[in-house]
Amino acid sequence: MQNSTPATASVVVPSEHDGATTRTGASSSSGARRRWFALAALMLPVLLVSIDNTVLNFALPAISEALQPSGVQLLWIIDIYPLVLAGLLVSMGSLGDRIGRRRLLLVGSVGFGVVSVAAAFAPSGEWLIGARALLGFFGAMLMPSTLSLLRSVFSDRDERRLAIAIWATGFAAGSALGPVVGGILLEHFAWGSVFLLAVPLLLPLVILLPLLVPESKDPNPGRIDLPSIVLSLLTMVPVVFGIKNLAEHGFDLLGIGSMLVGLAAGVVFVRRQNRIRNPMIDMELFRRGSFSGAIGVNLLSVLALVGGLYFVSQHLQLVLGLSPFAAGLVLVPGLIAMIISGLAVVPIARRVRPSRLVPVALVISAVGYLAVALSGGRMDAAGIAVAFVALGIGIGAAETVSNELILANAPAAKAGAASAVSETAYEVGAVLGTAILGTILTASYRATVVLPEALDAAQRHAAGETLGGAVAIADELPATDAATLLASATEAFGSGVGLTAWIGFALVLGAAVVAATTLRRAR
Repeated sequence: MQNSTPATASVVVPSEHDGATTRTGASSSSGARRRWFALAALMLPVLLVSIDNTVLNFALPAISEALQPSGVQLLWIIDIYPLVLAGLLVSMGSLGDRIGRRRLLLVGSVGFGVVSVAAAFAPSGEWLIGARALLGFFGAMLMPSTLSLLRSVFSDRDERRLAIAIWATGFAAGSALGPVVGGILLEHFAWGSVFLLAVPLLLPLVILLPLLVPESKDPNPGRIDLPSIVLSLLTMVPVVFGIKNLAEHGFDLLGIGSMLVGLAAGVVFVRRQNRIRNPMIDMELFRRGSFSGAIGVNLLSVLALVGGLYFVSQHLQLVLGLSPFAAGLVLVPGLIAMIISGLAVVPIARRVRPSRLVPVALVISAVGYLAVALSGGRMDAAGIAVAFVALGIGIGAAETVSNELILANAPAAKAGAASAVSETAYEVGAVLGTAILGTILTASYRATVVLPEALDAAQRHAAGETLGGAVAIADELPATDAATLLASATEAFGSGVGLTAWIGFALVLGAAVVAATTLRRAR
């Protein structure tokens, strides 16, 4: 594949970094500026998709009051987007390799913008779940294309390392920025405004992308393998559904059966990729510790980050009583720390092995979770801000290094599929972060909340499902009953936060162990 850059060049030779063909020669300063402008354009969908992973967390109280979804519906409103996204990422990454990564990015951008407008005016929980599913479909076209296009824009390894650091920092920071943006919007507008954010971000992309970014695709792509696409979906969807069903109904046949179906489909998917001539994913990549270990680090660290944001955003608003904007400001120091650490780790990574650097970074993140866990879910806003700074420092640095390892270990012609694997780890982590930590928190809340006898059946159902429901019902009650309900609900929620924080602490430590054991040969 010819990895052409926007820079002026004179000769075409094989690149020693990519194993692909790229232009070399004297690059003009205007060409260099154009590459960085191209990176700025490619960061727009990165920020959008990562913000969308968490921006809805701060809108949950408003959505709970406006649409009154059940606890399970509330989780599906959050989860269906990253679930569909994760299920289709590998398929879309492979499709981009075949039809052109820039073309796929444009299609996804237009579709994402249109569906975002529909989601903003959803009249019911079911409508919003459906709109979020479509956002996941179009969102899956965005992320693999952005990372793989960086490889064609930046042929120089040092420039590309910095570009990937900015990309990874943008993705991680976008997840943290979501609650801040959500807080600002919800302070002044209705909850649907968090979806309309997509329009001003994607319009410049649609205009600038054809001007700044060259088309890039696999010159020998082979045919699209529909059975592999179906198998990838059958792997993801039943597993997450099974987790949710087990949290809602306990160990029943449906939950266990769904998870077994997903695992079986995953085995068949892997075997098919090893057998067909043009697989969606080159499974040999996973035999490299630097590739599979980096994927594991991404998965576990994002799982902990998104799961933490799920309960922290509600704790700040519903327990501490902060406005959405004030709650978002609490997370700003952690966001800044994440951005700084993601960029500062680039020169350090040239001298320190990943097997040492990544575990140290993740241990710093684990300290943040440990502080929340030791507080038993009763931490004030200042304590949460400090804990989130520690979490941001570690995850920002670790994900910059892991993403560079993923792209450096992949063949240039399969950059889209390899990038999709990286993004799948992100999105699976986002799904499981809410599914596992969110359902544990919900189950703990249901088991411990004590409801006043004066509530009717509908009120008992809403207040017993979520803390947001309890807050909404309290507004309908006499002062004494309202105070009793709120005291019990906040205590039940706090105890669940303490439990989930211990699980998050274990997940981050697990990611550190994975990095220390699998990245020993990575340089």
